[in-house]
Amino acid sequence: MGAELRYRAKHLPETAMTLGELMDSLGGRVSALLMLVCALPFCAPITIPGLSTPFGIVIAVLAARYAAGLPPWLPRRLRAVALPPRIVGRVLEGGGRVVGWFERRLRPRWHWVADAPWKLRLHAIVILFAALLLMLPLPPFPPFTNTLPALTVVLLTMSSLERDGAAILVGHSLFVGTVGYFAFWGAIVWETLRRLVPAMVG
Repeated sequence: MGAELRYRAKHLPETAMTLGELMDSLGGRVSALLMLVCALPFCAPITIPGLSTPFGIVIAVLAARYAAGLPPWLPRRLRAVALPPRIVGRVLEGGGRVVGWFERRLRPRWHWVADAPWKLRLHAIVILFAALLLMLPLPPFPPFTNTLPALTVVLLTMSSLERDGAAILVGHSLFVGTVGYFAFWGAIVWETLRRLVPAMVG
């Protein structure tokens, strides 16, 4: 799959393409490939303004449909989103290297975790919830609010494709840690507001 992404990076059209056109070009594993393409830019500990919400929506829609046993599909408005070829090329090229790194390390094991389609759909539900966290329009601080959900999406998607049950469980553990991280900062913000509002009113 990593080689497939790098190949597509080298054969992109020179003009801007839409998300729908990219989706149509990805072939049979379109859900997994497109979820990876949308999540990989956020795996670095940086914030990309304005993109986490639409890309998170794409991942959430695809994960929800996979969990429901439905074919890949995106709303017309999302399919019409224009993607600059230079940015898409960088994402596909860099994503190909990251995916290749995972492919060399993941392998079929702990088959009881991923030995049935319904189990893979359950794992897709966790990907859906990680995408919902990625969608949140949060400020640059606190850090890693994009990185942790994106890493969860990438790890669970790749380990499900490779039927690596051990890595799938690591992905679930990462998601639990991500929820705890969001809850921690949410509690701090709530407590700060709770203390500030009475002081401002008084």
